[in-house]
Amino acid sequence: MSSKTIGILVTGHSPAELADEHGNYADMFKRLLGKFDFSFKTWFVVDGSFPESPHEADGWLLTGSKFGVYEEHAWIRKLEDFIRQVHAARVPMVGICFGHQVMAKALGGHVEKFEGGWSAGPVTYRRSDTGEEQVLLAWHQDQVIRVPEGAEVIGKTDRCENAVIRYDDWGLSYQPHPEFSPDFFEGLASARRSAIPDSLYDAVKRVDQPVATERVATEIGEFLARDR
Repeated sequence: MSSKTIGILVTGHSPAELADEHGNYADMFKRLLGKFDFSFKTWFVVDGSFPESPHEADGWLLTGSKFGVYEEHAWIRKLEDFIRQVHAARVPMVGICFGHQVMAKALGGHVEKFEGGWSAGPVTYRRSDTGEEQVLLAWHQDQVIRVPEGAEVIGKTDRCENAVIRYDDWGLSYQPHPEFSPDFFEGLASARRSAIPDSLYDAVKRVDQPVATERVATEIGEFLARDR
């Protein structure tokens, strides 16, 4: 497999009080995929900075965000258009949380706030493709309610039916956050405490079990590194 350039499309800013220690979301993905022979380019699409072409990178990675994909922001609509261009060009793409949701929406799926409320903290994801159970860190209320035609759901939880989606050989997306370290997650929970109920905060403010970071990092890296 030859060296690849991965374009990171940053769709949100990490809390300012955590930035010195943990960096931005692009920094987290660079660390997550550090064992692969990748170079990276970064576009802060949340601030209106976009690539000119799907071919400016060999693969694309969409980050998480505090925004909802259904919100009326010009950059979100432009991002949906770009995703469709990347899909048409068959340049591989991976999406995380907001990225997972906006990929589905751009290709004809539906996203909304889950009436059952938040998923936050360590959550067990059941993978139908591998038979594994993977504990990963979740931080979301929105979720994909209907997947696009032709997409395959390969991971779910008791509270999220469409948590990992595969789009043939083109795309792969995850509702949880493999890029979040336990330390960052605990800081995020504190910084965004007002967003979630006190009872949920009390349950997730400390991450006290191992998470499947390495396993999912390998899966993402191998997917983006594959010669097509």
